[in-house]
Amino acid sequence: MRLFSLTKEIAIDLGTANTVIIHNDKIVIDEPSIVALDRNDKLIAVGKEAQLMQGREPAGIRTVRPLRKGVIADFNAAELMIRGLIKKASSKSNWFSPSLRMVVGIPSGSTEVEIRAVRDSSEHAGGRDVYMIYEPMAAALGIGLDVEAPEGNMIVDIGGGTTEIAVISLGGIVSNRSIQIAGDDLTEDIQGHMRRAHNVRVGERTAELIKMNVGSALTELENPPEDFVVHGPNQMTALPMEIPVSYQEISHCIEKSVTKIETAVLSALEQTPPELYADIVRNGIWLAGGGAMLRGLDKRLTDKIGIQFHVAEDPLLCVAKGTGVALKNIENFSFLIR
Repeated sequence: MRLFSLTKEIAIDLGTANTVIIHNDKIVIDEPSIVALDRNDKLIAVGKEAQLMQGREPAGIRTVRPLRKGVIADFNAAELMIRGLIKKASSKSNWFSPSLRMVVGIPSGSTEVEIRAVRDSSEHAGGRDVYMIYEPMAAALGIGLDVEAPEGNMIVDIGGGTTEIAVISLGGIVSNRSIQIAGDDLTEDIQGHMRRAHNVRVGERTAELIKMNVGSALTELENPPEDFVVHGPNQMTALPMEIPVSYQEISHCIEKSVTKIETAVLSALEQTPPELYADIVRNGIWLAGGGAMLRGLDKRLTDKIGIQFHVAEDPLLCVAKGTGVALKNIENFSFLIR
């Protein structure tokens, strides 16, 4: 007779911009990392529903993004978000469990305090066994690389809050850099540019749409996107404005942030032992995370650094998929953090 297990296993990619939950090898949740709270900090909405409220909240409601720069900035909101998304996941796939075994992805530059914050939030949200995995390692597993092989692979994971650059060999991170320049900074660059160049105020959501529609790391693209039309109030007169924005314009305004990512990749390569460097030149460098989808970024980095850059298949979900692989191999992977 087979006993029914009350423990459910889930993998969570707790991202600054999006949170993904995997259960039984299936993605059951892929939603924005945002919550809407009332005056008493009670949860009103989580994920997509909360995102729809962003920038439109009346007096009694506030929307909060609990993670900033890859780490938990609001402990209470993070716990409510994890709990709310797990509840959503369980109702979608018809499971309920009083105790959960979790593997959670965390930035490779996390301090002890930040790791403890993720563990505490996960435990308070119902985690009985909580394991953590560094995001570049999870991304490598998600891409399908053999992380335990005696050869070097380099991953550049550009998320919402941090860019994680790591060289992986023999099941461990040999060298890594974690910089707090990533997707959110590109969004802020666009907001600042629209204010200065066009005298128009745009919210975070609109700036995000501009980035997705006409964001580019190069000023010359082979298949350029059409201009994106932005509607917003003039800062001086408050009258409505309609501004077409081109990819060249956005390329110029995010140039500084993209250059910082470029510099960090070069710096990580400098710290790489020669044998592993030779492997990386042969294998190329993998781009993962939402930032990997920025038009022309792989070509720009390849031209600048002289090593082939590959954009991972489904870059947004690499870390989540890798966290799912780690969940299935908890007993075998020594690099998981308890």
